[in-house]
Amino acid sequence: MKSAPRARSRQLAGRGCSAAGSRPEEGENHRLTTPIELLTRQDDADQLFSDLAREPLLAVDTEAASFHRYHDRIYLIQVSSRTRTAVLDPLTIGDLRGLGALLADGDIEILFHDADYDLRILDRDYGFQVRRIFDTKVAAELLNEPGIGLAALLEKYLGVTLDKKFQRADWSRRPLSAEMLAYAAADTLHLPTLRDLLAHQLKERGRWSWAEEEFELLEQLGWNDSGPKEEAFLRLKGARALKGRALAVLRELYDWRETTAHQLDRATFRVLGNETLMALATRQPTDLAGLEGIPGLSAEGIGRRGTELLAAVARGMTARLDSLPVIERGRRPARDPEFDSALERLKVVRNAAAERIGLTTGVLCPNGILEGIARLKPQTLDALATVPGIRRWQVGVLGEELLAAAAPPAAA
Repeated sequence: MKSAPRARSRQLAGRGCSAAGSRPEEGENHRLTTPIELLTRQDDADQLFSDLAREPLLAVDTEAASFHRYHDRIYLIQVSSRTRTAVLDPLTIGDLRGLGALLADGDIEILFHDADYDLRILDRDYGFQVRRIFDTKVAAELLNEPGIGLAALLEKYLGVTLDKKFQRADWSRRPLSAEMLAYAAADTLHLPTLRDLLAHQLKERGRWSWAEEEFELLEQLGWNDSGPKEEAFLRLKGARALKGRALAVLRELYDWRETTAHQLDRATFRVLGNETLMALATRQPTDLAGLEGIPGLSAEGIGRRGTELLAAVARGMTARLDSLPVIERGRRPARDPEFDSALERLKVVRNAAAERIGLTTGVLCPNGILEGIARLKPQTLDALATVPGIRRWQVGVLGEELLAAAAPPAAA
């Protein structure tokens, strides 16, 4: 998107920001007092990064387009201080190293809501690592909020209602409407104020150190493109129920869809849905008439892609026997009554503690950690602290009870 030749940035009307330094009361309704800036030029972005280097905290969010595009990437970056909100267009701003420096600056607290995916794609697209994180979703979980989504929290704490109209918008589109940009900016606009309210409660309830540990762990997140592509078709719902030729047909159809989506730069499900792939692999049609009535295939779709689909089916049906996919089905491990008994005792203790403390069981101590405890049978708090995934705060809050539950019951 090109900006006007002499304009430094576009300014958009928007909603919801309190004055710098103020601490709003819970439920107070906040309105935007400063405009939203849309930055599309490198010099404007560089000036913004220089200005924000003096801020104590910054709220950050990203918008990608995986719901629409095969080649996903970050298409918008929103940044808010306590007094300023800007939306950056990375399609026209080629050098974002200034932003990367801000994110890695340990003197600036970086706010997210549900940081996980943002941290991963910032690493994937730019190699950015973020330090000193505050995640309002994590804070809400540790406060046992009934609604941990951003919309629910803003409604409860600030009286701000977020419009969900653009939840699945195509952020790769250009130009973007002022309404879309205001929607995107709202994701960071209110975070500084929400952060203050949640941090205050965490400290009052003695859970600030819990949050700090969770935030430190978020710093370790990065992009991880795991899973072999040649086996990706096996992850489709129902794929493991197929055998022989049907599985080979599914593989060919899946590969065709990946290739087509890549060429069109379109999300795979927008080319052909998973249910349609499964139906084709099961029915194995041999002519265009056989494609009729298959869910997800319209007459127009058959006319446009029918020949290609039939070719993919034929490739699967004529594949060499030694190339047919084989699903390796591992043996179930033998039951371990001692492990099962310990796990059940651990769950009872964890569930009772969750009710007493006021946390969901998954936040207090997920089942995966309990399984690790039952398997490793730690006998001391130091040994308990080595169980994969366990937090220091969980050991402090629940450690003695977990050790007691993990210990074998005394012989009769």
